[in-house]
Amino acid sequence: VGLILDGKVHLAKAMADNFQYQITHYGKILNANRSYYLTRTQPPFYTRLIREVFEITQDKEWLKSHLQTAIKEYETVWMVEGQRLTENGLNRYLAAGIGMPPECEKGHFDSIIQPFAENLQMPLEVYIEKYNSGELLNPDLDAYFIHDRSVRESGHDTSYRIEGNCADLNLVELNALLYKFERDIAAMIHEEFEGSFSFNLSTHTADSWLQKASKRKALSDQFLWSAGKGLYVDYNFKNQTQSAFIAATTLIPLWAEMASKEQAGLLVKNALPLLTENGGVAGCTQQSSGVTSSARPARQWDYPNGWAPHQMMIWKGLLNYGYEKEAQSLIYRWLYMITKNAIEYNGTIPEKYDVVAAS
Repeated sequence: VGLILDGKVHLAKAMADNFQYQITHYGKILNANRSYYLTRTQPPFYTRLIREVFEITQDKEWLKSHLQTAIKEYETVWMVEGQRLTENGLNRYLAAGIGMPPECEKGHFDSIIQPFAENLQMPLEVYIEKYNSGELLNPDLDAYFIHDRSVRESGHDTSYRIEGNCADLNLVELNALLYKFERDIAAMIHEEFEGSFSFNLSTHTADSWLQKASKRKALSDQFLWSAGKGLYVDYNFKNQTQSAFIAATTLIPLWAEMASKEQAGLLVKNALPLLTENGGVAGCTQQSSGVTSSARPARQWDYPNGWAPHQMMIWKGLLNYGYEKEAQSLIYRWLYMITKNAIEYNGTIPEKYDVVAAS
């Protein structure tokens, strides 16, 4: 978005081309460009990028090539049953790989592993060494790290919303992004290919992709919408329960235009008062984040922190439904905070802020 607004569409186009290369050669858009990220995909923003680049370049051959790749990503990354597609028809994150993610700083998992080490009356460092080498087997830790790797695939690394259960959850934001993905493909086929697009011995129509999006909205209304709370919440398809954790991601369906007008009104009424702080929208409510301690350390996507991606998607979502006053209030809070901090801290703009303290 920033590159296109700044007139650097060639760089945005280069990013899309790099994504296409990765899908073609590695099977997915990697979580980042390091070898161990071969086990994780990025969240599905690809179609939004290629649509926005095409709006400026109007290069139809380029669009045709990328539309083919987007359909491939959808079919092979997101819609494989038993992997990122769950039995109820909604999606989850599911990273591959075994054991501790290699990028984590020393000590990050100490609070998780300590009880296992104490149970065996073994020093923590020795337990970790034996577990990492495979000398010591622990199926519970193996399962935990599948969830942890999936947390990192989601981009929300880390948060108590999805710790220890991420691979069991249909997440609100993921399914909203895939709804947008399906609508984007339908729009590109309708607007640029006269409603029909042939790829890989199949004919894709705009109507068929709209049907996919309509089905996802119906399933999201069934599993992810809490009528009692007037909020979108994550759904645990293993135990068939909705999460009680209230996060900024409840508002992402506004960005994807997946919410009905009535649902949007309830989100503005119910979610914004819970999540709005001095500097913008917090990653979650204080109650959901819970009490932190040395045994339960703070997580960076939780209260009191706020992140730019959440803010920008929520602003756009509010504007999509005509809530300009609310959007401008949040925009002002965020921009005032980062401007004030840039002045006070030698021009720096960090990756996240304490939006409660606006610092």
